[in-house]
Amino acid sequence: MSIGLGHCLLLAAMLFSIGLYGALAKRNIIAILMGIELMLNAVNINFVAFNRFTVVSDLTGQLMTVFAITVGVAEVAIGVALAYRIYNDRLTINVDELDNMKG
Repeated sequence: MSIGLGHCLLLAAMLFSIGLYGALAKRNIIAILMGIELMLNAVNINFVAFNRFTVVSDLTGQLMTVFAITVGVAEVAIGVALAYRIYNDRLTINVDELDNMKG
């Protein structure tokens, strides 16, 4: 039994669903960031799978995945820095308590 395109797409869909649940249902900033990263990894799996199982023989899927991973690393760095700053100001990282803005 070999791994086909359907298997990769099913894995990516499951990862994306878990990430979407984590991003929408959780109230912790770090859990939301982890959910977003899971969704980004599902997209990366799709890039590589479609590149592998289509007729195109160039490395477009892998290059897009490397670019997406780079963007994901920058996203995590900014997200963690924002979470750290919010925790220092409010002593919480719960998004329900971030409803007011002050100058």
